[in-house]
Amino acid sequence: MAILEVSSLKKIYTTRFGSNQVEALKNVNFTVEQGEYVAIMGESGSGKTTLLNILAALDKPTAGKVILDGQDLTGINQAKAAAFRRDNLGFVFQEFNLLDTFTLEDNIYLPLVLAGKSYGEMASRLQPIAAQLGIAELLKKYPYEVSGGQKQRAAVARAIITHPKLVLADEPTGALDSKATDELLRLFRDINENGETILMVTHSVKAASQAKRVLFIKDGEVFHQIYRGGATSEQLYQKISDTLTMLATGGDGR
Repeated sequence: MAILEVSSLKKIYTTRFGSNQVEALKNVNFTVEQGEYVAIMGESGSGKTTLLNILAALDKPTAGKVILDGQDLTGINQAKAAAFRRDNLGFVFQEFNLLDTFTLEDNIYLPLVLAGKSYGEMASRLQPIAAQLGIAELLKKYPYEVSGGQKQRAAVARAIITHPKLVLADEPTGALDSKATDELLRLFRDINENGETILMVTHSVKAASQAKRVLFIKDGEVFHQIYRGGATSEQLYQKISDTLTMLATGGDGR
């Protein structure tokens, strides 16, 4: 069952004085099945960030549709967009986006507090997540007291504690060292195996090689895709590297 449907998506930006138009997205079409783990890759300027902003209901497309679990994101007005994001989407960012004046526990609770949940419900949701992510002993610490990898695990906890329909990850390993990257990617595999649907934008071949499918964006369109199938992460890594080389040298993988 498709949890996300993106069809004929187009985004044109007009420069400040209206003299030029930039076509960030031309004709993007893809679906994401419930429980999938999809990575999106492409060179800088290919349209990845614009696509992510539209999927997060932070921006409106010029044309096309984005349907998340039957809800048309392009039809949500600004007043309802924040509540929609809180109730349906989980976010993991490169720079963690944790509040330094809040403990890790309070950072994780924040979307549930905004949703009006009781402390008892918040605590019961957090306990198994904190155990799974290995941060149960860190919850009373502040972000500046823990490592980058521990911050990102707290950010993952915040993303999934609302039971979102879709987790959007924007360069989630970009600020991590190799050990913390390995730990985070293992956690992503674990939460995906537990049923979470993940859509990750990344420049990292290593990160993308953990996904079940990789979409490549070029010049505002889905240019190519690779399915994991029975491939190992090492084999998928090589396929991704070969495709990126092809993109950089102007080859056609269709």
